[in-house]
Amino acid sequence: MIQPQQDWIRKWGVYSPGKVAVAEAGTGRSLTYGELDRIGDALCHHLQSAYEVEKGSRIAVLAENCLEYIALFVAVQRMGCTLVPLNYRLASAEFDYLLKDASPGLAICEAKFEASLKAAPAFAQLPHYWPLSELSAFCEERRGYNGPAFPLQPVEEAHPAFILYTSGTTGFPKGAMYTHKMLFWNSINTAMSLIVTAESRTINVMPPFHTGGWNVLLTPFLHHGAYVLLMRKFDPSAVLQLLQEERATLFMGVPTMLKMIAELPAFQKAVFPDLHYLIVGGEPMPIPLIEQWDERGVAVRQGYGMTEVGPNLTSLHQDDAIRKKGSIGRPNFYVQIRIVDDKGVEVAAGEPGELWLKGPMVTPGYWRKPEATAKAVHQGWFATGDMVIQDKEGYLFVVDRIKNMYISGGENVYPAEVERVLRSHPAVAEAAVLGVPDQQWGEAGCAFVARAEGQACSAGELQAHCRAHLAKFKVPRDFRFVAELPKTDTGKIDRGGLKGLL
Repeated sequence: MIQPQQDWIRKWGVYSPGKVAVAEAGTGRSLTYGELDRIGDALCHHLQSAYEVEKGSRIAVLAENCLEYIALFVAVQRMGCTLVPLNYRLASAEFDYLLKDASPGLAICEAKFEASLKAAPAFAQLPHYWPLSELSAFCEERRGYNGPAFPLQPVEEAHPAFILYTSGTTGFPKGAMYTHKMLFWNSINTAMSLIVTAESRTINVMPPFHTGGWNVLLTPFLHHGAYVLLMRKFDPSAVLQLLQEERATLFMGVPTMLKMIAELPAFQKAVFPDLHYLIVGGEPMPIPLIEQWDERGVAVRQGYGMTEVGPNLTSLHQDDAIRKKGSIGRPNFYVQIRIVDDKGVEVAAGEPGELWLKGPMVTPGYWRKPEATAKAVHQGWFATGDMVIQDKEGYLFVVDRIKNMYISGGENVYPAEVERVLRSHPAVAEAAVLGVPDQQWGEAGCAFVARAEGQACSAGELQAHCRAHLAKFKVPRDFRFVAELPKTDTGKIDRGGLKGLL
C-alpha cells in the first residue's frame, strides 16, 4: 500500500512552504510548495463534492503546460485518481477514441482546444466537464485556503497515477498505465544517475501528454522539492535566454531542439555557469552538436527511456560522450536488462538482440488491453521492441526499432545504421530510411534527405558515400530530397508521415 509519506507536496509544504515549486514562463504566475499544498487540499474536496471524483476515477485533461496541471498532480497523489493527459494536436475523431477508451468521469479543457474536444461524439457522454479557465480561477482563489486537509487515500503500488497514450503511429493508441510505484522508483533512479536535489532548477519544454513532460525531470523534481519553470511550447530563443536567467542546473531536450538553440547567433556568447549538463533522449545526438555545446561549457548526457518503463532507464556519463559516441550508456541503478533473440534466448556479447527491461519502474500493462500487455510483458520483463548491442564494457547501443527493420536479399537492414552514415555527410542535415518493395531483393531502402543550409549533394554522391561505409545490401536504392523531415509532437522523425511521401 502507498504510505502517507508518498504525498510529496504535503511534505514540502511543511519543509519549504515559501519556496517556489513551479512557475510559468511568460505569465509571471507561480506557486510555492505551501500554496500548492493548500490548493491541493481545496481541489481534492471540490473534485469529490462537485464532480464525484474518487479513488480510481479518471480525469482527462486537454491543455498545454500550466500550473493547474501540477495542482491536479497533487490530487492524483492524495485522492488516488488518475490523470489522462490528451494530446492537443489530435483531431476530434482521435479524441473520440481516447474518451471512449479511458472513460473519464471528468474532462478539463483549455479554451482554445474546446471546439475539437466537444466535436468528439463521446464528449456528450462524459459525466462532468470543467473548463480550464474555471479551474484556474478556483486555484487562484484557494492560495490561502485554511480549511480541512484532505485525507490521503491509500492505493496499491500498481494503481495508475497516469494513463499515458502512445503516439498510435500503427493502429489505435495504447494507454500505458504509469503507476505510483513507477513514479517513486523513476525518481530514485533519476536522482542516483543525475544531480537532483532541492536546489535543482529546470525548464520544462516537453509536452504534458508525453512521459518526457512529466517523468524525465518534472516529477523527480517535485519529489525532491526542486524548482520547475513550465513553457507552453518550445521556442529556441526563449529557452536560450531562460536557461541563463533562471540559472537552470539541468535541461532535457531532444536533439532537434538543441540543434535549433545552437544555431542561434546569441548562442555563441551564451554563458551557462549553473548548467551541469543537458539530458538528451529520443534519438542519438550528433557528435558535432555535442561539441558545439561543449564549447559553451555544457556537457551532454544521453539516455534511453520509454513511456511504458521508467522513463529514465540508462545514462551515458558526460565524460564518455565522445569515447562512446552513439551509446545510450549503461542501465540506471534499479534497472535490470536482458538482450534476447526472437525466441527469448539471451544473445552473446556484441550480438544484436531485443532489449528487455525489468525493475520496479515497469508498467503493469496497457489500459484495458490484456492481449497487448501479454505480448509486451513476460514474467515481469518488458520487451521494448528495440534492437541493441552491449559492448564488453557494458555500454548499450541502439541498433534500431525492430518494426523499422526491413529484409533485403535475406539480410536484415536497420535504418538507424544507414541514417547515421547519411548524417555523417557534410551536406546532410537530416536523413531517414524506409524499406520499400523491390522486385529483385524483396525490399530495398528509400532514403529521405534534407540538405544542410547552403549545401548541395546528389543521389549519386550520397550512394557513393554509403557504399564507402556500408555493405552493399544496406545502401539505399532511392533518394528523395525534402526541405524538412516530418516530425512527431516530441521532435522525433515521423515515419508514418514519411510513408505518405512515397
